[in-house]
Amino acid sequence: MTDTAELVPMARLLAMSYRLLMDGLHSRLRDQGWTDVRPAYGFVLLATRDSSTTSTELATVLGVSKQAVSKLVDSMEDAGYVRRSTGVRDARERTVELAGRGHRLLAAVEQIYRDLDTEWAGVIGDRAVQQTRRNLSRVVLAAHDGEFPAIRPAP
Repeated sequence: MTDTAELVPMARLLAMSYRLLMDGLHSRLRDQGWTDVRPAYGFVLLATRDSSTTSTELATVLGVSKQAVSKLVDSMEDAGYVRRSTGVRDARERTVELAGRGHRLLAAVEQIYRDLDTEWAGVIGDRAVQQTRRNLSRVVLAAHDGEFPAIRPAP
């Protein structure tokens, strides 16, 4: 490592690394034919991955207005990534859940992440990649009472 690299603040290195990973992800998604995926879709897909949610809950998690979430969910529903249904507890409530295409997109994303991890391991070694993951996890968990926080877009 050069002296210059040691002077770069960690926050800047993490931001550059994140950008590198996200650019790689979206480039590979396009190469695989996922040409209609917008970066904001990922936040909704993650929020609905394990269970259905409401637009109000999505707006809270994403830190945006209900109107913005509604537009986003509309476009994702039109593309077949999510579907809306009537709420179980309240017929006025509309839940949002992953549709088949959304599950396939998430599977493609997870494979691309594994590929990117492998490429990083080719540069710094598998042990270093695993150690980086463990260390970042420790920092994040320590800052959030032992829980991983929801991932949300930058304000």
